[in-house]
Amino acid sequence: MRLDDERESTNYEIQRGGGRMGGLGGGGGMLGMLLPLVASRFGIGGIVVAVIAIALVNGGGGLLTGGGTLEPAQQAAPGELTDLQRLSLRILGSTERTWSAIFAEHGQTYTPTVLSFYSSTGTSQCGAAQSAMGPFYCPADRKIYLDTEFYRELQERFGAPGDFAQAYVIAHEVGHHIQDLEGTLAAVNQRQRQLGGAQANALQVRVELQADCYAGVWGKRTGLMEPGDMEEGLRAARAIGDDTLQKQAGQRPVPDSFTHGTSEQRMAALRRGLDTGDPAACDTFGAAG
Repeated sequence: MRLDDERESTNYEIQRGGGRMGGLGGGGGMLGMLLPLVASRFGIGGIVVAVIAIALVNGGGGLLTGGGTLEPAQQAAPGELTDLQRLSLRILGSTERTWSAIFAEHGQTYTPTVLSFYSSTGTSQCGAAQSAMGPFYCPADRKIYLDTEFYRELQERFGAPGDFAQAYVIAHEVGHHIQDLEGTLAAVNQRQRQLGGAQANALQVRVELQADCYAGVWGKRTGLMEPGDMEEGLRAARAIGDDTLQKQAGQRPVPDSFTHGTSEQRMAALRRGLDTGDPAACDTFGAAG
């Protein structure tokens, strides 16, 4: 990707020693209440990417509705950011530029998320953040939590190297932020509470596939892609399909347990966004099946 000249987002914070630099509030005490509601996993064995679809924000309605305010992020001093953090912020900056333009097309103003960097352990208003969880989006504070060591895991353990594969991780979580802004996460959580079991999992698959598609929309619209980037993204999507990961763990794939979709589904969703660049093409909830 052509990221060298991309503006770094200023919407970030760095956590130190299990807390945020600058003393921004945590919320780890909510963990006991939220654990039963963690309904999605990025599916990489011990690496869990939790998208906690809980109705902690008001919302409802369709695409590109909603909004809200975020507390300001605590920034690092000059030179304090690592190269991977700066790369992540350039990716985040490109999502802000892209989604702001998309929202404007619909007469809406985009409210960006905040990227919270932590190492090994941290805190969020959805509970503890740990490296074993991988990147996740927390609707309670509308922030993405990331330990950049995950990029190494993605490359070395799952054979998905490349800057677009790394960008896909952030763009997917930003996709959940879009779902949060439009009220989808709250509506899905309410419905999941009524369903439970395999039906709740099937609904979560639709959430994840839409986030994959939204990541593709960003890729198409951002104007930063280069030859080979699509293949990097599709390789990453294939590596984290529920069926592939269960097979790698020596298990027989159990479709009722899937929460993110099969490798083919994830690749198809990402490709749909990359091909169309249209958020309306990402309506996984209206699709049959």
